[in-house]
Amino acid sequence: MRNIDLTPLYRSFIGFDHLASLIDNASRNEKQPAYPPYNIELLAEDKYRISMAVAGFAPENIEIEVQDNTLRVSGTKEEQGEERRFLHKGISERSFERKFQLGDHVKVLAADMKNGLLHIDLERVIPEAKKPRKIEIGSGNLIENQG
Repeated sequence: MRNIDLTPLYRSFIGFDHLASLIDNASRNEKQPAYPPYNIELLAEDKYRISMAVAGFAPENIEIEVQDNTLRVSGTKEEQGEERRFLHKGISERSFERKFQLGDHVKVLAADMKNGLLHIDLERVIPEAKKPRKIEIGSGNLIENQG
């Protein structure tokens, strides 16, 4: 495994100390399984949609949870009591857990299931205090630190 030197980033990015920990955690995390397959779409400038193929799962078997900028989607498949014999088994019917790291100010808006696809809509909502503001030169108004 290679080590990544983040020193050049710290020269121009101020206050991004958590970036190093995110990269470190991503490199250390156990590899996520490829199941279930998913897409991430950009719907508009600050709107996103995660679509996951969850064929065979009912909405009551799926749990969606957000905690500390991590979206966790898990599905629990209950064992069926009857013995089934397959000539070919191409549809996976196993439980899963998939985690997505969300950026700052990204909120989960809604979740919907249709035709075997789970859709999770997300939006980045930047608070007014974080939006850029124009400072006029020579206005005579001093900006005081309110921290």
